[in-house]
Parts: sequence; C-alpha cells; structure tokens
Amino acid sequence: MSRESHNYKIIHYTEIPASEVREAGASGAKIRWLISRDDGAPNFSMRLFEIEPGGRTPLHSHPWEHEIFILEGTCRAIIGESEHLIGPGYAIYVPPGIKHSFINAGEELLRILCLIPHK
Repeated sequence: MSRESHNYKIIHYTEIPASEVREAGASGAKIRWLISRDDGAPNFSMRLFEIEPGGRTPLHSHPWEHEIFILEGTCRAIIGESEHLIGPGYAIYVPPGIKHSFINAGEELLRILCLIPHK
C-alpha cells in the first residue's frame, strides 16, 4: 500500500516498476526510482539497483557524487583504479568525476541502494 501527499511519500519498493539499465556497458541490471524530484524531493533521488549474477552497471563517471549502500549480495566495486569485494552492510561514497562500476560477483541477486543529487 502506498501513501503519497504533496509533502511525503511512503511506498513499498515492489510497487515501483523496475526498468532495465540501458547505458552501454550495463548488463543484467534493473533500476527502481524510489524517490525523485517527481515526488517533491528537492535535493536528492534514491534508487534501488537490482543486478543479476554476472551483471553490472557500466564503468562511467559524472560530475555529481554517489552514496551507495549494499543491501544484499556480493559486489565487486570498481572505484577509480581500485577494486573491492564487499557485501551487505557496506557503505560507499563515490566523489564527483571518479569512474565507477558495480558488478554482481555472487550467485544471488545484488541489491544496491544509491542516492544522488538532482542533476
């Protein structure tokens, strides 16, 4: 059950459709825009990435920061020139302009919560 008004939103993530991540270099990755500017959020968007085993987000960079939280699964995080194998409970800060990619290195679904400022 979702509840929305002009100043707040409460919704279960399964009520939000998942869309394929279509950027070049992505595979087996879906995104759900949990909270965005369309919901009245003035500064940040919250997204849920669901990445199949062997799937990945593209290696890319952009002029805004990322805040990431690993909810479940095994993630190979590429941040700049470094690689890290991490799991649930880890938080990641990716500064603006740094190349990054998140790869499902396990055999189960990888779920990542990602916050970004509005562009």
